[in-house]
Amino acid sequence: MNVTPAQVYILGGGFAGLYTALQLDRFPWKRSLKPQITLIDKNDRFLFTPFLYEFVTQEFQQWEIAPPYLKLLVGTDIQFCRGTVEQVDLKNRQVRLQAGQVLTYDRLVLAVGRETSLDIIPGAASYALPFRTLADADRLKAKLRSLEASEQSIIRVAIAGGGPSGVELAGKLADRLQERGQIHLIERGATLLKSFTTFSQKTAHQVLAAHRVRVDLETNIQSIGYDSMTLENQGQVKTVAVDLVLWTAGTGVNSSLRHLDCRQNPQGQLLTRPTLQLVDYPEVFALGDLANICDYRGKPIPATAQSAYQQASCAAYNLRASLTKRSLRHFHYLHLGEMLTLGINTAIVSSLGFINLKGYIGHLSRQLVYLLLRMPTLRHRIQVGKHWLFRFFHIWLSGNRSKRRVSKNRWQSASYADRDSRKTVDNNSVNQHK
Repeated sequence: MNVTPAQVYILGGGFAGLYTALQLDRFPWKRSLKPQITLIDKNDRFLFTPFLYEFVTQEFQQWEIAPPYLKLLVGTDIQFCRGTVEQVDLKNRQVRLQAGQVLTYDRLVLAVGRETSLDIIPGAASYALPFRTLADADRLKAKLRSLEASEQSIIRVAIAGGGPSGVELAGKLADRLQERGQIHLIERGATLLKSFTTFSQKTAHQVLAAHRVRVDLETNIQSIGYDSMTLENQGQVKTVAVDLVLWTAGTGVNSSLRHLDCRQNPQGQLLTRPTLQLVDYPEVFALGDLANICDYRGKPIPATAQSAYQQASCAAYNLRASLTKRSLRHFHYLHLGEMLTLGINTAIVSSLGFINLKGYIGHLSRQLVYLLLRMPTLRHRIQVGKHWLFRFFHIWLSGNRSKRRVSKNRWQSASYADRDSRKTVDNNSVNQHK
């Protein structure tokens, strides 16, 4: 007797969505109980967002940080559907895609994330570039190439938002543009990296200062124009010239879920149970920054890749439990620390309250942690790891060759000097003999 498998649709292929699908597929299922898992995303590639900054500085290539879903899902029973969600009908358990396809689910995972809000500041939608997706990074790289090819001696870049994304961008762009770069980081709050440790905040300020990045705190952006922006600080209004404005501050509800018929908080985040299920619809799980997920004290957990990764593990377990009539688990967030890149070959790692690394050792630690523990599949980790080792040894060998060339030149110079010295001594001896 053929049993129709339960249909599990996962909307959104970011950290929360992709890792939920992979973990759910890895569970030991009885053949008759294993569901059909379908991952739906509007893009054809997964984006490892922590390394998006290295893509801008050309430290990493696209295939390293954005592998195709079809490649990542080889060897699994997960189906991938590229499509844009148009509407979710919770009452009838249906998802409508823009192409017209209507999907009926038994279980649904909402993990589409939030969208960058550019309509809250006059001129931002027209003149500011968001930095959230691979397409955003491609547009930024194209703009930087145009500015770098121009004849202007100074390239003026303003970054809106002093959170992790803004701080990391500031450090990377300062390293890329070097002496030509004039980086201006603007934060409306009283400090950078508000939810981070004192060590991370202090180190970030020191590194940005060393990179000559101007930081304006308690400053609001009033408007953005073609080549200028208007700022307000403590009642003082001024206009500054800019060549490029990058927007990392503020997100809004994803357009496909804006009118979802379920309970939400004032920010538009979906209200969930401790098991990550929607309060009104237990067959639907909501993950990532579109959901209002709190810790045991009722404090919202940070909207980071780290928390999305942990949610994915819990959601996969609870999906399986709900399909096999088992008890569901409550989600418990464990803060393992924080990692930030602050430029080329420099980063911060702060973990467990006593591990505080910075500079090159922080950079190596950050890369190894992400490679070994966070990249999505073992096959991709191995491919990226091999590439990194090859690149490291290539740089090391190139450096040794340069050193050998310098040493050889010094030896030849010393030999010539010694030979000339001997000639001088011999000539003096001849003259004295005469």
